[in-house]
Amino acid sequence: MIKNRFLSNLLLSFIWVALTGTFTATNFFFGFILSFLIMWVLTSDRRGSTYFTRGPKVIAFIFFFLYELIKANLQVAYDVITPTFYMKPGIVKIPLTAQSDLEITLLANLITLTPGTLSLDVSDDKKVLYVHAMYVKDKEAFIADIKNGFEKRLLEILR
Repeated sequence: MIKNRFLSNLLLSFIWVALTGTFTATNFFFGFILSFLIMWVLTSDRRGSTYFTRGPKVIAFIFFFLYELIKANLQVAYDVITPTFYMKPGIVKIPLTAQSDLEITLLANLITLTPGTLSLDVSDDKKVLYVHAMYVKDKEAFIADIKNGFEKRLLEILR
């Protein structure tokens, strides 16, 4: 059902682009958002449809990840440019709520893609993720950031 609604959304976006005659990415994105809103208004069973709940969560997650990526890049770049190092590196043991291999793999890769952090290993029982971080001032705060940030938002999308 999600695939059908997504394909319908894409089809309506292409129709919008064809009708307006402006073949740009911005116009396509606007048509996609417009068709999403139209489909949302016309659908009677919005709560039963995961397409209308996951779509905004995916977009919010992308913006959250970009924010975290930019923030980490600026932090590492500032540390490289300044003469004093502000690093407090450490290896942190993060308890996992994620259970499936897909959830754990995506979480580990998202952590690794963020500059200054690197996923090292997953415990054999898949309940702990070991992460090396350049900036661990407070271990509990770092764990809370990962759990309430990446993991929570990722699980909202996947479950």
